[in-house]
Amino acid sequence: MRTRSRFGVIHDPLRVPATVLADLPERLRAAQHAFDRTGGLHAAGLFGADGELVALREDVGRHNAVDKVVGWAVRQRRLPLVGHVLLVSGRASFELTQKAWMAGIPLLAAVSAPSTLAADLAAEAGITLVGFLRGRRMNVYAHPYRITT
Repeated sequence: MRTRSRFGVIHDPLRVPATVLADLPERLRAAQHAFDRTGGLHAAGLFGADGELVALREDVGRHNAVDKVVGWAVRQRRLPLVGHVLLVSGRASFELTQKAWMAGIPLLAAVSAPSTLAADLAAEAGITLVGFLRGRRMNVYAHPYRITT
């Protein structure tokens, strides 16, 4: 049995233009100061619908980077993260999708592939899941209505 979020992300009114979404990996990378020094850290970035970076955290593991973003939001009393996009610098796993759901994030994007379990959970949870977000290209695996042209 899967854990259910108390936040109904399926009803989140977030809409993000595809052009804004396509710019997020570059914005994330530009803000990764620790990566510049080490060359080996993952990042998780929380963005508004306008593409504005709200929070960025880095760690050797993308799961830890997401935990740091969500922890920041908890400390700031910002949950649920209605109207936000979470971008991860690697793959989108089941666990990252679950973390997004628990935090009330309606759109999870990754620069690499999502797992099948991530896509299944995103569909169930009402999360828009984007993978292979590179340049002007992306694959949308669940709830594409949040991405506008």
